[in-house]
Amino acid sequence: MTDTLMIRIDRADGSLQRLIGLVERRGFHIDGLTLRDEGAGRRIEMAVRGRDDGRSVDTLGRQIDRLFGMSRVADFQPEQAT
Repeated sequence: MTDTLMIRIDRADGSLQRLIGLVERRGFHIDGLTLRDEGAGRRIEMAVRGRDDGRSVDTLGRQIDRLFGMSRVADFQPEQAT
């Protein structure tokens, strides 16, 4: 099952690399990524899928919120994203 996360990041060196590294280390595959410039920051729409059923997108979202210069805007379940 693929979930979509909306994330706001600051324009800082390596911020996108830190985000992608966290997602992969936590056991998720990135199925799609859209990046939009938005004022002083960027907005990312990321479609992720867990490697197994034990992966929780809510836990991943809380871990993203803890990264410096990033905040989760919203989570969309597959039926909401269509």
